[in-house]
Amino acid sequence: MTANRLLYLSFALILLTGISLTGFEQVHWILYVPLVFATLAGVTGFCVNLWLWKKLGFKEVIQCSSHHK
Repeated sequence: MTANRLLYLSFALILLTGISLTGFEQVHWILYVPLVFATLAGVTGFCVNLWLWKKLGFKEVIQCSSHHK
């Protein structure tokens, strides 16, 4: 499990917690979209949003890197 996958899974968990505290029947369906995408990215490592933006012509730029050995 990588840090990126854990980032997506923790985001999904926080979003799911907020949806459940609000009430599943009261939350608009659009809030489930990032929940599903973040869960998918956390489990499989494939980020739908990143793929979409790259297909639309935007470049992936990594701003900082960690050089710990």
